[in-house]
Amino acid sequence: MEISSSALRLPFLFLLVPLLLFFLLSPWNPLHNLSGGGDSAGRRTQFPPKSLTSISPPPAEPRSPPRRDHNSATARNPLDPLTVGEIHRVRSILSSYQPFLHHFPSIQSMSLDEPDKSRVLGWKSGDPIPPRKAFVIALLDNQSHLLTIDLDSGRVETHEISSGSGYPMLTMEDVVAAVQTAVSYPELEASAAARGLSVANLSCISPSPGWFGPDEEGKRILKVLCFSKQGTPNFYMRPLEGLVMTVDVDRREVLQFSDTGKGIPIPGRANTDYRFRPGNKPPEMERINPISMEQPRGPSFTVTDGHLVKWANWEFHLKPDQRAGLVVSRVVVRDSETGAARSVMYKGFPSELFVPYMDADEGWYFKSYMDAGEFGLGATAMPLVPLNDCPRNAYYMDGIFVSADGQPFVQSNMICLFERYAGDAAWRHSELTVSSGGQEEARAKVTLVARMAASVGNYDYTFDWEFQTDGLIKITVSLSGMLMVKGTVHDNMNQVQNQDEMGPLVSENAIGVVHDHFITFHLDMDVDGPNNTFVKVNLVKEENVEGKTPRKSYLKPKRHVAKTEDDARIKLSLYDPSEFHVVNPSRRSRLGNPSGYKVVPGGNAASLLDHSDPPQLRSAFTNNQIWVTPYNRSELWAGGLLVYQSHGDDTLDVWSQRNREIEDRDVVLWYTLGFHHVPCQEDFPVMPTVAASFQLKPVNFFERNPILTARPVFEEDLPVCRPSESASII
Repeated sequence: MEISSSALRLPFLFLLVPLLLFFLLSPWNPLHNLSGGGDSAGRRTQFPPKSLTSISPPPAEPRSPPRRDHNSATARNPLDPLTVGEIHRVRSILSSYQPFLHHFPSIQSMSLDEPDKSRVLGWKSGDPIPPRKAFVIALLDNQSHLLTIDLDSGRVETHEISSGSGYPMLTMEDVVAAVQTAVSYPELEASAAARGLSVANLSCISPSPGWFGPDEEGKRILKVLCFSKQGTPNFYMRPLEGLVMTVDVDRREVLQFSDTGKGIPIPGRANTDYRFRPGNKPPEMERINPISMEQPRGPSFTVTDGHLVKWANWEFHLKPDQRAGLVVSRVVVRDSETGAARSVMYKGFPSELFVPYMDADEGWYFKSYMDAGEFGLGATAMPLVPLNDCPRNAYYMDGIFVSADGQPFVQSNMICLFERYAGDAAWRHSELTVSSGGQEEARAKVTLVARMAASVGNYDYTFDWEFQTDGLIKITVSLSGMLMVKGTVHDNMNQVQNQDEMGPLVSENAIGVVHDHFITFHLDMDVDGPNNTFVKVNLVKEENVEGKTPRKSYLKPKRHVAKTEDDARIKLSLYDPSEFHVVNPSRRSRLGNPSGYKVVPGGNAASLLDHSDPPQLRSAFTNNQIWVTPYNRSELWAGGLLVYQSHGDDTLDVWSQRNREIEDRDVVLWYTLGFHHVPCQEDFPVMPTVAASFQLKPVNFFERNPILTARPVFEEDLPVCRPSESASII
């Protein structure tokens, strides 16, 4: 089967040219990366296409990864995502399904309905694939339909109409409908004219509305905001402050038009263009010559059957997901002593991304996004840029997703896989003694990185899963992109009498609104098997009461086994230090220690919002940095299955209130990574990347340092590379 070109045909292509420009330049949502046409194979392309404008690679090297033909792909692993053929089959089954015969629903999402975990764990390469099923969330007559489709039998196996709050993820058709309705509203033209603009000068975006009470019940709504795009591609820096339109998506009706900012000037366009051009003024710094990690023998990793990654002592399944973005599964590491493959984690992925803005004004209070459940991290993933997002010798993976009409489309090059070497040591020690005369030992640290980047409107989020040969996994989230700025009459802080009452000024007439980012990860740990226990190792100060030595105090680790979910709710504190272990009590080392992995927090932030604040009710999963729950295949999304306009009645916090037993059980660990962002001038017009991370580190998992006998790198292992001009040394 071929990917249908109708999957790439946007309804608004038939609108007038001025309206077309609005939509193509509005990247708040999945529209941005779906607004281009498709190539001959039906792949969606970016509009406008990105090009490398920096130093070009050698002519023989392609500028972008080769295209892949997905039409003939078949599933080789129980966890492989739905193929193009399977998506076509699901659509065919639903088209002949009795409840949908007269009106085909809007397909909000479609994904693999994974087999039971026990079946996946029992499956080995070469075994028959378990029956393939699809899970579909569809909208019809303002109701959310949850369906499971058996692809082998061609039957709809289960069909449930959701009775809870919330709606599914938005589709590009939803966004098109909202923006089209808003830009056609007569009062918008008057508001634009009052600011010296025409509607054709505007670029409008469609943020989600959150949920703030019964007035929003029974209808799907979007807020529409507009910006001036005159003289800059960076319209985010030029808001029409105070202008907010509330749109009923399904009825295509403007419910409310508010413009309270007609006296606030539009910030200027000066210095807002962030693109590289050959004639740009160079930065006032010494030039950095091009740098690259060369691999004369090619990469050391392999990707078989499209999704199974093998590298060094690691093996895992990697796949794109329309909601989560990047999913790693069946993570195993080979034991350095026995050579046996040992389980570390069954599945890991970002479950939700919560971004609340800290402004109570009418045009800002609702800005409290839940990007995974409302827009989809995979749906908003842009093609990664070779040599800038990912180095040479990177392997690229496409996502196969579904549009509202049930047709498949390709999200090209949304994941890359590469090896990293930054000159770090995996371990080292030098010794200078009288007897030995001196010893030096060091081992180079090479890691494997799986990366994706989601461009959710103004913000870009890069997700890295980095695997080390010593068994450590480092998960990093990096933030870049544009600020969401607020227009103001002030162009200098000297004009502001009470500066604490106003957010930071990042440019003339532009306030960088303070906000947070919280990313909650679902980590189904299977350390040497499914049955694990969460142990909090408290570091407690002990007084030296006997006074036999001059010391007055010291630290002592005290283990506390979490028996229920309440025991495992963790708020991080520097003054209450602990380690957080997931151990297998049935697997012991030769010294009697339980095999385990520990969560090692890095820099973090906690939500300061009141727990009764509507945004915090919906995102109560950020009330703690660590949670542990018993495995439940239906508990995947920390904000609930249906997040859009949800009330917070189906969240990780709600599930955990059952206080279920978790000792020596199949458990899931949830970790929330947070950022407080107080903007500054350096964030204008595009912010330099900031990052935070945490680690999953083996603790008594191996019998000793697993890379003790790793071979050093020698000069003869590498080709001799000489620069054309010698670097000056001062």
